Amino acid sequence: MAARTTIYDVATAAGVSISTVSLALNSPARVSQETRRKVLQAADALGFVPKQDAIAKARRGVGRVGVIAPFTSYPSVARRLNGILRAVGHRPLEIVLFDQESAAQSASPLLASLPITGRLDGLVVISLTLDEAVADRLSGMRLPTVLIDVRHPRFDSVHTDDAVGGRLVAEHLISRGHRRFGFLGETQRSGLYLSPSQQRLAGYRSALAEAGHLLLDGDVRLAGHGVAPARAVARELLSAPDRPSAVFAADDTLAAGTLRAARDLGLTVPEDLAVVGFDDSDLAEALELTTVRQPLEESGRAAMELLIQRLDQPGAVREMALGLQLIPRDTS
Repeated sequence: MAARTTIYDVATAAGVSISTVSLALNSPARVSQETRRKVLQAADALGFVPKQDAIAKARRGVGRVGVIAPFTSYPSVARRLNGILRAVGHRPLEIVLFDQESAAQSASPLLASLPITGRLDGLVVISLTLDEAVADRLSGMRLPTVLIDVRHPRFDSVHTDDAVGGRLVAEHLISRGHRRFGFLGETQRSGLYLSPSQQRLAGYRSALAEAGHLLLDGDVRLAGHGVAPARAVARELLSAPDRPSAVFAADDTLAAGTLRAARDLGLTVPEDLAVVGFDDSDLAEALELTTVRQPLEESGRAAMELLIQRLDQPGAVREMALGLQLIPRDTS
């Protein structure tokens, strides 16, 4: 019986110290990109499995599927995970979660490394754009991978069209007779990727322009993700003498902050101000918020079903596009 590969073997193969291997696997931000690449390549080539995960992997008949996502950044991710878990059902699959900083909050928004905590049989990546080095690594490992909310030509994906969502909002607000429009999106630290917020703004702006309405630069504001930062920025937008009569917020949390700002300023919703969000979260239902419903649970379920199919029988890359629906409520 062959001896189990150890961290010493990985260090020797990568030409680095044992402590460097440990940092590359557990605290990747503390080593250079090149060092991390060498360590990960060596770990993959040798089939290195850390001791604490070898036990779980040894469970007879249990497969391991990793789900990597900005779990602590967005409530919508938890709903996608619910769909994944429902699709798993009673199948002998172990789901391993990896939390990742949201792309908007990161100075390096592309997913540039993957956590190595044991061998995985499959991977689901939610709302994180892949760095090409990671795409190469996944292909080299032949690890079945499905993306949710993002696309890459080498991997299966489940997605919606954010620009279409923005158009739905514009068309709804125009039909309500509005002529002055605003937008509140999420601040992002890097311009290396096109965020959902930017795509929603693009569709919104395009549909407004086609109807003869300009969205001025001063009517587009960005805020950190959260009710409090959104409230502060929305107050600035709504305090202008020529304030918009309708605001599209890039998600329901930002919309909630906009509603708080309107209340601060004594504006009546929807008579003085219409507000539309995006996601159709539990928050939207509680606030009676008009919003764009995206199929969050369905996206998770569909992604896991694609992954299970790929685990059973590899094939051509598949893309699944899901529809969006505007849900009118009391705020518009």
